Amino acid sequence: MAETKSFNKVLPILMEDDIRTRLAEERLRLEKDIGIFDKKMEYFKRPVELPFTRRQRENTTILFGGLTLKHEQLIIAAFDALGYHTQNLPMPDVSACQIGKEYGNNGQCNPTYFTVGNLVQYLQKLEHDGMTKKEIIDNHILLTAGNACGTCRFAMYEAEYRLALKNAGFDGFRVYTFNLVGGLVQKSDDGPGLEMNLEFFLGMINAIVIGDLLNETGYKIRPYEIHAGETDRVLEQCVFELQQFLRRYRTFHFDGPVGRRMTKFKTIHSVVRYAGEFYRQLFGRDIYSIMQKCGKLISQIQVDRTRVKPTVKVTGEFWAHLTEGDGNFNMFRFLEREGAQVIIEPVVSLIQHMMRQIKDETRERSGVEFDGKTGFRAAVGRLRSYIRGQKKIFLLYLADRALVRKWNYLRRALGNLPHALLDQYELLELAHDHYNSKARGGESHLEIAKNIYYHKNHLCHMVLSLKPFGCMPSSQSDGVQAAVVNRYKDMIFLPIETAGEGEINAHSRVQMALGEAKAKAKEEFAVVLAKTKRPLDEIQSFMDGHPEFKEPYREAPHYHGISGTSANFIRYVAEHMH
Repeated sequence: MAETKSFNKVLPILMEDDIRTRLAEERLRLEKDIGIFDKKMEYFKRPVELPFTRRQRENTTILFGGLTLKHEQLIIAAFDALGYHTQNLPMPDVSACQIGKEYGNNGQCNPTYFTVGNLVQYLQKLEHDGMTKKEIIDNHILLTAGNACGTCRFAMYEAEYRLALKNAGFDGFRVYTFNLVGGLVQKSDDGPGLEMNLEFFLGMINAIVIGDLLNETGYKIRPYEIHAGETDRVLEQCVFELQQFLRRYRTFHFDGPVGRRMTKFKTIHSVVRYAGEFYRQLFGRDIYSIMQKCGKLISQIQVDRTRVKPTVKVTGEFWAHLTEGDGNFNMFRFLEREGAQVIIEPVVSLIQHMMRQIKDETRERSGVEFDGKTGFRAAVGRLRSYIRGQKKIFLLYLADRALVRKWNYLRRALGNLPHALLDQYELLELAHDHYNSKARGGESHLEIAKNIYYHKNHLCHMVLSLKPFGCMPSSQSDGVQAAVVNRYKDMIFLPIETAGEGEINAHSRVQMALGEAKAKAKEEFAVVLAKTKRPLDEIQSFMDGHPEFKEPYREAPHYHGISGTSANFIRYVAEHMH
């Protein structure tokens, strides 16, 4: 009887096991019939990165790219001063984009294709010139930017670079990404090959700020230069002078007799050193003096600002509105050939935008801490969290103020010709009614804010937004721009998606919008000229007798309601004639 009961308990289990077995066999048979084969599940694991150590620094070349040529030349000089071997990648072209598509995943945006394709193309050239793959992999690394950008795929670029390099036969090539929040993660018993210290960041900031100022100066002078090509020639000379300066530049060191005694007190020694360098960055005469020297070279360029040109503000996705090559259809030079003045966006403004985001996120998280504690311990935890948050916010505020101070200090050496930096919180307010600034990703609300800002303040005739094909954050903002344009009836806004092809179509669309902007600029010029009650040839004759009006730094003030450089200038000259 007991055996029967035991069998009755086991029988259902045996039947269930038999059913499962038969179901699995039948599923396997059906899958084979239709060609489906079960594969073992493999989870993705981040590839093990080969280290870049201090010992390897002497024999390793750091490759980087993605900025303008002036920025990259100045960054190389700053890195040289720190003892690194650096090389900027060539300006990516259409063939680089095709290589990126060949070796990378489908559906990526073109900054990924252009950048990784350009890298693979460069490495293939090194191999063609006689270097072995092992030498290339062992003696080179890629240093590039990286960040968690919400809807933007920027955070995935690193994985795409690795995949394309592996597919191209350069598996194991080292890719290092750094961002404003986390810096650069390096693990090495010998010490990191890249030291993310004060010297590193100050060298980068100096190169970026100077590069921005020179680029803005060039775009404000070149459309009005009397002798074609003079602006580019002078700026090349300026870059050379600044490279020599940055290679010799050394940060402040507290190394005198007192400093050597103070080394026993490491904290005090570090505070004095950082304070000295902070003061030197904001008020030092060495960088200002070399910028003044460049300013004197630029002042020799003669300009004629009575030429009527529409002013075009370029915005969009960071890489697309910054690159100067095939990545955005060589749009800046095309606009200038078509008779426009281009207002570019400095890299510094993106740094400010990122710092503003970090400050706001820290403010929202500050004082919010939960790890299972209750009562008094929870209150203490929240207080500590609040204090840490306020400290971080204060340091970011100081960094932002220092950056603005440095920008204004150095642009003074260039006759205040480059624009002042925009207030990030003012842009936030302008865009917030149309686009929630907490919707992170790419340039997020900035494209909308800049479109409104430049039209509302009469600073341009047209806004051109450049973005990669399929860029999700820019597509979101473009949808909102329809409502913005409907609200501001006189606004000329044109979004252009860039890719490795379609240049003729993009240029054609820009020409159509630019025709409307030209008509707007000519009409504005005619109205202002009529109000001066002086003919144009009389104004030009007065300028011939007063050469100071042909100096590049003799820029007219911005009069309310007047967008064009030429319209503002003839009113300014006419007032002096009176």
